[in-house]
Amino acid sequence: MAPSWPPVCWPPVWPAPPRPTRPGPTTRWPRTPPTAIETAKFWLAANGKTNRLAEATPYTWETKATPKLSVGGGYTPDGKPGSVVPIGEEKKSATVVKNINLPKTIGKVFFVDSDNNLKWCSATSIQAKYRNLVATAGHCVYDDAKNSSVMDHWIFVPGYYQGKAPWGVYVGKTAYTHYDYSAFEDRDRDYAFVTVYNGVQVGGGSVKEISKSEFDKAGPGKFVKETPITAEQYAAGYEKYGEAGPYKAKAVDPKVEHVAKPAGVTNQNFHQYVAGKDGVKVVGVEVLESQFNAAAQGLDNGNRYNGLSQEVAISKEEFDALTAAKADGKFLGKLTAVKVGENVVGWKKQQFFVKAWVKTTAQTKYWVETYYLAADFIKDTGRLGDNVGGQGFAWNQKTGQKVFVFGYPADAHPDGHKAYTGVTAKWCYGTTTGKTYTHAATKVEEHVGLKCAMTPGADGSPWLIKYSNAKRLGYVNGVTSLFGDQDKNNRYDLSTSAYFDGETAAIYNKAAAVWSGSIVK
Repeated sequence: MAPSWPPVCWPPVWPAPPRPTRPGPTTRWPRTPPTAIETAKFWLAANGKTNRLAEATPYTWETKATPKLSVGGGYTPDGKPGSVVPIGEEKKSATVVKNINLPKTIGKVFFVDSDNNLKWCSATSIQAKYRNLVATAGHCVYDDAKNSSVMDHWIFVPGYYQGKAPWGVYVGKTAYTHYDYSAFEDRDRDYAFVTVYNGVQVGGGSVKEISKSEFDKAGPGKFVKETPITAEQYAAGYEKYGEAGPYKAKAVDPKVEHVAKPAGVTNQNFHQYVAGKDGVKVVGVEVLESQFNAAAQGLDNGNRYNGLSQEVAISKEEFDALTAAKADGKFLGKLTAVKVGENVVGWKKQQFFVKAWVKTTAQTKYWVETYYLAADFIKDTGRLGDNVGGQGFAWNQKTGQKVFVFGYPADAHPDGHKAYTGVTAKWCYGTTTGKTYTHAATKVEEHVGLKCAMTPGADGSPWLIKYSNAKRLGYVNGVTSLFGDQDKNNRYDLSTSAYFDGETAAIYNKAAAVWSGSIVK
């Protein structure tokens, strides 16, 4: 298992910084109340009659069944077992139960993926200081395959059923993941904890058009409709209305074009073009070492960029991760183990770049704004944990325990058989394996396994130990990460989860202490 690293909050600043030797500053996901309100409106339409929840499809990083996972050794906890009790169980009492009931805490997280598609995963409310925390899979907040956050328009809907949000929707504020997952695609750390604002319900009132001055004075429930126009329409309208008029324009989506090297570039003023002199900038394009060596020296396009191609020292962990990435064709540089005699005393990497001259041209869009107010448009429904409760949390637990898995499977099996719809929550029950599951292609070295026929859509489903059917509460000790086909009959028969250890607890503790509050003023 990889060593301990600080949690990462989304979205981080890319490209990712070198792996730290000590905890560094946290970059918070800038989801402020005004943008959070827009996120709620995005999923629950302004007129209250339709919403996008039912349009979403299940999200998964796999497009087919994971090949059969190999079985390895047993698990090695990194400390003493620990747990945090569920909400409402702070003073525990014994209960006799007979029936299996779905927990109120489970639901779906909805988001827009890196290809602009509406997607969902499964998740659960979990105990936290401010009763505002959701547990799900890491790939339900960050797509490691595309190096892209999927936190845009991210919400949690507990008790989801056929497009309904019975306890409101909870907009995500800050997502916490393990550094190894985000920076090194380590799917042994495929979990995330997300703080959410108080729940909201949208709709329930009439919508009317208002003036700009009325809009500026209005409270919650106001929104703007933008109607695109041409540059010619903008010019004509601006001439008529001036700055006080409804016609708007702004630069959007700058266009980057490759250009020839400017005539005045010299070695002496080269650094000015690195900073973007006269709107022209020189950037590095990574290439193979052989391509770099074949390139000429100089300042033209395609010439060697020696300043970016220096050898640097790295850690053993980064060396191992990049070695695996190089085998998959995801790292183009050179790796070197530094030896003194027969002993390895350090590790280095060298990447190779050639010069590319580019110029950025601002693009402009034009539109007319119309202002609206919806009466009782958005209401605060209170804290997540107060409304649906929250599961406990456990780490460094022994395997071979009984576990319930609750989620929203929807995709068909690899053979095309579709057993689930994703409309309602389903469950699996069994005993976790005492052996680890490994799979080199997905960098899995120590997953917990459970016999389960759920399909994608159940990504992020909570694994609950010590589950009480009467109280509908247990302890989250895993979340669904991968789906396997162990007997190779084109049917999913295995779900796996990261092993929750002390590093998982450290990230949970970080997230569980963060306040979020309300988006409705």
